[in-house]
Order: sequence, then structure tokens, then C-alpha cells
Amino acid sequence: TMDDERLLTFETSNIGNKIKRREIRQKQQKLKNKLKLQQRKRRKIEVEALGEESKKKKKKPKTQDNTREADETYVEANDEEVKASEAIDEFSKFYTGEVVPKVIVTSSYKPTKIMYDFILELMRVIPGSVYYKRKNFELKKIIKEIISKGFTDLIVINEDSKSLNGLTHIHLPDGPTAYYKLSSVKLSKDIPNCGKPINVKPEVILNNFRTRLGQRVARMLGALFGNRPDFKGRRVATFHNQRDFIFFRHHRYIFDGPEKARLQPLGPNFTLKLRWLMKGTFDTKSGDYEWKHVRREMDTSRKRFFL
Repeated sequence: TMDDERLLTFETSNIGNKIKRREIRQKQQKLKNKLKLQQRKRRKIEVEALGEESKKKKKKPKTQDNTREADETYVEANDEEVKASEAIDEFSKFYTGEVVPKVIVTSSYKPTKIMYDFILELMRVIPGSVYYKRKNFELKKIIKEIISKGFTDLIVINEDSKSLNGLTHIHLPDGPTAYYKLSSVKLSKDIPNCGKPINVKPEVILNNFRTRLGQRVARMLGALFGNRPDFKGRRVATFHNQRDFIFFRHHRYIFDGPEKARLQPLGPNFTLKLRWLMKGTFDTKSGDYEWKHVRREMDTSRKRFFL
């Protein structure tokens, strides 16, 4: 009505009396809330009348993920060229079951208690993995020795000032080698309602790796676990890529009934950020990089992602 329109557009700052000014503002706010409620009711009636058509017309909210910059290496589902390439890559025999992964985990020099605690929990996640005491051995000597003993992967955890900050994954015997920034580490003791994992092979979920680089990294991570999970153990290890951050979570399925299930965290939780991917085994001086993150050249947009 005309009175409502006048009330909404009335400038209360011109009222000198403080009490009167407050009364008018309260009336304006009450009217605004009333109009909003009427608008919501009208919209609800329109949606019910249109049915499915209204859902189709509804716009999806814009996010950094669905408005990401176009990437020529983006992989569509069931891409035949990618499938053919993956059938003959370094990890194909791990996915067909011809090769069983044999993983060794070590640390940087002078590890602290938090390093040992994290390595112990990581070994519980990766089936059949063993610990190698670093001492003062150079990484190249370790690689040569464990190749002779038939190991397929080496994981090196790095720390600085008692803070875990890096993870190097070397696929043996011929590479590739990936280096990740390691962050947001949370051990089992710090996770609420955390359970204890049993010694069975987990199911592995590799989610949201959309580019050729992303799928290569995902296959490298997945090859650590082999292709024969024990589904009866109800364990699942998840690597979820979100804006080039790889979130790791470890859970167990718990069934509360025929149609009810929930997830129990098992730990640890951590986040990886790929810094470089190198051909061959570890060699930062003369190694040939497949991909390397160069901040000034690559971080040109918040909507540009590489995995």
C-alpha cells in the first residue's frame, strides 16, 4: 500500500526525537520482515505449481570448482586414449594384480617422537609396509639398497622444528618421484571417536582427480595399496582432491541396521599439496621434472587448478 511504501522510504535520520526515531525504525524492520515472508510464500506456491520445471530453471551456485579455468589436459569420463595410456604405464601391473606393492617408509635425519608416531599410523594404513631407520644414510644409497631387495615404493617423511612438513614418494625401480607439502597432520589420539584399524587391506577411493597430471598422481598413490582390498574388513582409505589439495581420510564402515550405516574415523588425517613430479628416482640436481609448481608463473588465478 501507499502507507507501507512511505514508511519504507521514510528517512528516520530527520527525526530529532530519539524515542520516536527508534519506534519508526522498528516499524520499518517489522514491515520488511513481513514482506520477505510474503515473498517466500509466493515463491513456494510458484515452485509447487511448476513442479520439475522449476528445478531445471534453478541456477547452480557458482564455486571455484565449477568455474575453473579451461584446461586442455582435462580428462573426460571413459576417455579411450587415457585408458590405453594407463594400461601400459608404470602402475598398470599393480592394478591388474601382477605385482604386489612392497612399501618402505623412512624419515628425515634426527626424527622426533611426532615423526615416529605418524610413521607408525601411516604403516597401519598401507598394507605390508615396513620401517627403515634412516640414521645418516643418503637417500640415493637407501634407494639402491632397497631396489636390490625388491621394494616397489619408498616414502620419506620430512620435518622441521618438530613439525611434519613434507612427503616424498619414490616409485621403484625407475620412478617417477613426487614431492608433496605435508600439512594439517592429525594423529588418531587427536581425532574424536577414533577407532583402531584391524590388519586388513583397505578399499581405496581416489576422488576428483580431473587432469592427466591429477590421474597420474592418483594412480601413483593408489598403487601403494594393490588391487585386492578386503571388503569384509570394511576399511576405506580416501584421497580426495579439492582445489589441488589432496585430503587423506581413513575410515571404517559400521552398519547399525539393514539400511543404516555410518563412518568411524581411524586416523591419521593429513593434507598433501603437490610441489613437483620427477621422472626417474630422486635426483633434485640433474633430474628431469614432469611437472613443477612455479608460484609466480602458475598462481595467476584463484580458478586455475592442475590436478
